[in-house]
Amino acid sequence: MTDIKDDEWVARMAELWQTRSKGLIYGLNLKAELATRQGVRLRMPFNPNFCADEDETLLHGGVLTSLLDSAFGLAIFLAVGEIQTMATLDLRVDYLLPAKTRSDVIVEARCHHQTRHIAFGTGQVMFDGAENEVVAHGTATFALTRGDQGKGHWSLRPKDGTKT
Repeated sequence: MTDIKDDEWVARMAELWQTRSKGLIYGLNLKAELATRQGVRLRMPFNPNFCADEDETLLHGGVLTSLLDSAFGLAIFLAVGEIQTMATLDLRVDYLLPAKTRSDVIVEARCHHQTRHIAFGTGQVMFDGAENEVVAHGTATFALTRGDQGKGHWSLRPKDGTKT
């Protein structure tokens, strides 16, 4: 395999996250618009099936929570690198405005601090065309198992030997 630089690995891992998605991530139809070690920006197309009202304009809060949790997972994975497993320990979502729209949902997340076994994320949810109006803000804590633990490990360490 040829040497690959860090930014190429990040792009590949984000692409794998999206193309190999199953379950909830797949069902939400999330698309990564931006994926770097500094953070991610994901888009979910409007889906009336996720609405909690008859007019199909008010998104259910559980959908917003799921979006944030998924975005935190990718953001922390890309920021930390060499994660064998991770699990959400704590997830807090503050709902600031009614999630009432028919626009695509935008979620941004980043890892703002990490230790050997814990990573902390912050993020927000907005709607396309109204990115200055944060609908929900979230924080999360994830437990990490680091290191190359064998086959199937998605290491983000570049093959050229540079530090991550």
